[in-house]
Amino acid sequence: MEKIKGIISKHTELFTVLGLCILFYFIFFHNIWSYALMDVDESRYVSMSKTMFNSKDFLTLYLNKEFFFEKPPLYFWSECLSFLLFGKVSEAAARFPAALYGSLSCFMVYFIGKRAISRTFGIISSLILATSLEFVILAKFAILDIVLSSCIALSLGFGIFTFYVKEQNKKYMWWLFYIFSALAVMAKGIPGFVIPFGSMFFIYLYSKKLKEIFKPQYLLVGIILFLGITLPWHIIMLKMHNPLFYNEFIIKHHVARFFGTQDLGREQPFYFYILTLLWGFFPWIMSSISVLIKNLIKKEISFKNNSANLQIIMFCTIISILTLIFFSVSKTKLITYILPIFPFIALLGGYIWTNYIKNGENSKIINITVYITGGIFILASIVALFTGYFLPEQLNEDILCAKPLCITLLFLTGILSITAAKYKNFIGVFSVYVAFMLCLSAFGTGKFFNIDYKFGQNDLMQFAKIAKNDNKSVTCYNFTHKYSLIYYGDDSKKVNFGINYDINDLKRELEKPDNYVIIKKKSINEEFGNLNYSVVDEGRRYIMIKGNN
Repeated sequence: MEKIKGIISKHTELFTVLGLCILFYFIFFHNIWSYALMDVDESRYVSMSKTMFNSKDFLTLYLNKEFFFEKPPLYFWSECLSFLLFGKVSEAAARFPAALYGSLSCFMVYFIGKRAISRTFGIISSLILATSLEFVILAKFAILDIVLSSCIALSLGFGIFTFYVKEQNKKYMWWLFYIFSALAVMAKGIPGFVIPFGSMFFIYLYSKKLKEIFKPQYLLVGIILFLGITLPWHIIMLKMHNPLFYNEFIIKHHVARFFGTQDLGREQPFYFYILTLLWGFFPWIMSSISVLIKNLIKKEISFKNNSANLQIIMFCTIISILTLIFFSVSKTKLITYILPIFPFIALLGGYIWTNYIKNGENSKIINITVYITGGIFILASIVALFTGYFLPEQLNEDILCAKPLCITLLFLTGILSITAAKYKNFIGVFSVYVAFMLCLSAFGTGKFFNIDYKFGQNDLMQFAKIAKNDNKSVTCYNFTHKYSLIYYGDDSKKVNFGINYDINDLKRELEKPDNYVIIKKKSINEEFGNLNYSVVDEGRRYIMIKGNN
């Protein structure tokens, strides 16, 4: 035993990284192959990646046989590399890059925390990020936002390292900052530039070192690297597809998306992302807000005003505030956009929980949040036992697959967290929360996805496979944006999403001998009695029909 302890002590960093790798595997990678792609965005983006991979056209993006100029290509290139690695297009290959990007973000948080304060702080912060509800969901979801978030985290991580490395190594950190900022731009455009550069400007302004940013060995080389990564694809697209690319990519999906236009929609109030963080940063949000309110009231700063500790907290605060303001000012909002804030609020949360675990700081107020959360969990687990008495029969049947896991996890987490807090086992409280989110992610994600599929997507996936086997094209009547019809169907045929409430158009579609029509059951009305059709297949929410020619 002493020999083993000696080996671990001698190779602490190696064993720490290996330990985190194991945890991150279960949080991000485990079971990502066991459930279908989710409509809307996951099936849409993976369908595009599948088209790119099969066509070998790695420059122009296509969706449903049409040009797609909303996004840059980095995500899609990552998907193609994953398909090549796995040797096929599959759910596991599609989600692997997202899980990898999520893990890289967590490791960057670990190294920032370790370098700025301590290894313990780095470990705690990285685990808080890995187990934050919205982050862990989106890191197992094949969409662009996790790529942007990871590239921004890496860019700003190297930017922060410029304060902690030797003078002769600063240029390398700056160059890496520019490289990953450029990759962030290639992931999702403007946010990849504004957030890293804006954050570093205000960080160096706060640190009274603003002139250092403009040193030629940092700035000139950095600009060359940044432009060398971002310009080629944009120039090629402008030459190949101008003015369509300019109008769609630059004007509509960057400028207009930020200021908000009626045709784009998705407009939300300014405080939208504050509400998003209230659930997205679960289970760490209550403790973080409680300590923040306490410190604001008492005008205290934790870690006893240690200047080294205060520096990294101020850096993360600057980044978090800038990110929140940037996305909140934009009129176009989706819950996924705010993901780049999570690595840095995880460091702020890690700041609180490190002191709680090591010194018992803020234990009274944090324990109150533990008691409240634990009580809610226990109550929820008890209520879940009796869902058969108050939920509709069909809905209760739908959730049966997830009930045992949820009831067990909620009850055990509630009991164990309350017990650990009562006996001042602070690391026990933290470990219970991490274990809860790890088990929920590793063993619950597929169950929750499969519940969601029962409300219509299972129908569409089944219909897509039938149409593919029958060599038929598909028309959607009175619904759109269900891209699982593309991914799970025949990608050599275009899906027609354009028929809305026009019975004559529907009649013409049914007259096509090589076409099936999918309709929501609730959309069927008395006019359908005049149509000459038969049912190909019927699901819970949708029905697929064909004309009787």
